[in-house]
Amino acid sequence: MDVTFVANDRVYNVPRRPVLAVCADGWDPEYVDDALERSLMPRLAESLSAGGMYRLGRAQVPTFTNPNNVAIVTGVCAASNGVAGNHYRNECGEEVQVTDPVFLRATTIYAAAHAAGVEVLCVTAKDKLRRLLAVGDVPAFSAECAHEQTLADGTPVTEVLGSGNPGIYDWQLSPYTIDLAVALAERLQSKLVYASLTDFVQHAAAPGAPMSDDFYRAVDAALGRAIDAGFVVGLAADHGMRSKTGADGRPNVRFLDEALAEAGVASGHTLCPITDPYVVHHAALGSMAWVHVDDADELDRARSALAALPGVEGVLNRSAAADSFDLPPDRIGDLVVLADAQTVLGKSRQAHDISALHGELRSHGGLHERPVPIIVCERLAVDGLAGRELHNRDLHDLLLNHLA
Repeated sequence: MDVTFVANDRVYNVPRRPVLAVCADGWDPEYVDDALERSLMPRLAESLSAGGMYRLGRAQVPTFTNPNNVAIVTGVCAASNGVAGNHYRNECGEEVQVTDPVFLRATTIYAAAHAAGVEVLCVTAKDKLRRLLAVGDVPAFSAECAHEQTLADGTPVTEVLGSGNPGIYDWQLSPYTIDLAVALAERLQSKLVYASLTDFVQHAAAPGAPMSDDFYRAVDAALGRAIDAGFVVGLAADHGMRSKTGADGRPNVRFLDEALAEAGVASGHTLCPITDPYVVHHAALGSMAWVHVDDADELDRARSALAALPGVEGVLNRSAAADSFDLPPDRIGDLVVLADAQTVLGKSRQAHDISALHGELRSHGGLHERPVPIIVCERLAVDGLAGRELHNRDLHDLLLNHLA
């Protein structure tokens, strides 16, 4: 008999076969389309030809890793789950990494399933997500730190797969993460498994580049091994990815604190919600930023100065941004600044180490990285899906409630 459980007012059904839900970090649709067109992903192509689904959906805005992983594992938007960025400014004016479960305002699907007696497992490439995924006593491991982790019986995690873990800036970490998730799931008899990948490749290489080709071939092989092991496999990207490099080969950046200072806004403070420990990926430069203006009398001047910058396509106040993008108002800035498809936003030249980048800057965060691939490697029942706009947070609903 199938197990039914409820998470955030949605009912989920766990099928008899194990389920592997993959957050395909940074998989802009251009990468998937290119890989399929050039036959780099034969196992995925085979699944789609057999009736699987590949559709474009919408990511949570801002299109960063933490808010979208949390949206996927809770099944609800940021306004409900509380996570609006990788980084935010707290009530004391301090910038804080959003890695602690205290930031969650919704239960995860995995915590709810675990409480209902379902064997669950989360494996993330990036260790920064592990504590958020582990809420509710969910077994959670990171490929990044697998060499430091053990199972409850003391078995080293790397011993389960039989190979050491690649580094965080190694393109092989994502396929390793999938293989590790499958191996751990088989060891722990997990029925519902989440694997979150890393987007170092997409930050560093465009579709068709040699590293991208190697990456998608290897990930396809790993997905094939999961399918062969009997898993129902689905993927959803957390965000897209675009080049943010100018004609001179340098990052196309607008430094917001410098613009505020030039406009005489003394109380302005820019926060880059893309900020996380992985500076080689993006140098903390993304296409959406929060601006806090502590003196309300300077708010209009700040908005005008930022809106006048080349490459800035919108500046919304707190309430308008929260309403437009389903965001928690207390976790964003007084102003929300949106860049165009070719532009990123930073604080000041001194605040970002551009020299740490691996090649040209490719990044994300704005509206132009919102379209994402959603893939299910099984035939779905069409009832209730025809004409429905999909979000990446619908991945578990598709996998658990809509299999044919």
